[in-house]
Amino acid sequence: MAVDAARALLCWYAVEKRRLPWRAEAGETPDPYRIWLSEVMLQQTMVAAVKPYFEAFTARWPTVQALAAAEDAEVMRAWAGLGYYARARNLLACARTVAGEHDGCFPADEAALRKLPGIGAYTAAAIASIAFGRRAVVVDGNVERVISRLHAIETPLPASRPQIRTLADAMTLDHNAGDFAQAMMDLGATICTPRCPACELCPLTAHCQAFAQGEPGRYPIKAPKAAKPRREGVAYWLERDGKVLLVRRPPKGLLGGMVALPTDEPPAAADWRDAGAVDHVFTHFALTMTLRCAEAETAAEGIWWPVDQLGEAGLPTLFAKLAARGAAWREAA
Repeated sequence: MAVDAARALLCWYAVEKRRLPWRAEAGETPDPYRIWLSEVMLQQTMVAAVKPYFEAFTARWPTVQALAAAEDAEVMRAWAGLGYYARARNLLACARTVAGEHDGCFPADEAALRKLPGIGAYTAAAIASIAFGRRAVVVDGNVERVISRLHAIETPLPASRPQIRTLADAMTLDHNAGDFAQAMMDLGATICTPRCPACELCPLTAHCQAFAQGEPGRYPIKAPKAAKPRREGVAYWLERDGKVLLVRRPPKGLLGGMVALPTDEPPAAADWRDAGAVDHVFTHFALTMTLRCAEAETAAEGIWWPVDQLGEAGLPTLFAKLAARGAAWREAA
């Protein structure tokens, strides 16, 4: 069953595969740099959101050596809005390791890839299979969903992951490794979707136990999620001569290395006024951040950025929301 399903999937992929900017076209050799960059960007992020960032990055830094030579602040600014900013820090660390210790060439071996900064089991397997044609078991959220439905796995996620990996391993062919990995991802992204799967278009219905049961949407079964804790904080919009004070956050920790509005403590003595609050959800907690605004002549240290050019500052999403409130306060003042 596993081999027949894999072959049916590859036949479907040959016709239906998505055209994505990081994928090699027919006859082209896959570029490990582009595949690695796309996989890092795609972690917990939708393809549609990644495409413009990927195209901007590869236009500005077309090789791993070029990215390795980039300034941290420039890369963080280019990453702004994509979220999960530890990925950007690991991106630079990995690029510099590949450029400095591997002569600018990504290793083809999964074990060697996993030694690079920011590359875990999934990313190493994806690069090994897609870039180098190595047989590797590539399991992301899409693959988890496909395998769970094919075998009608009753064990809830995440406890079912070892079983899913074993079943994905049994289905993975020794040849066409990269095509198989991408075919599984494409099937999950376009046909075997979380809601309302298009089973009538699926090449695997003859092999799918969930389809045979008549309830594919029931799978994968997931354990109940614990409610995210909620935190509160304060940010400060301090304006002087048409410029607003920004600071660079510490290199480690939440939004590390990013340019942002000051938080926690007022950056100067001023007549601070509340300008409302914004809500933002991070991976492990939800945050309500209140904005306090003031205008004052002060020598407070930081980056004094022109208010009318804030769009070029590379603020992360939370602080872009706060900056919009600050701009509204400024117009109303």
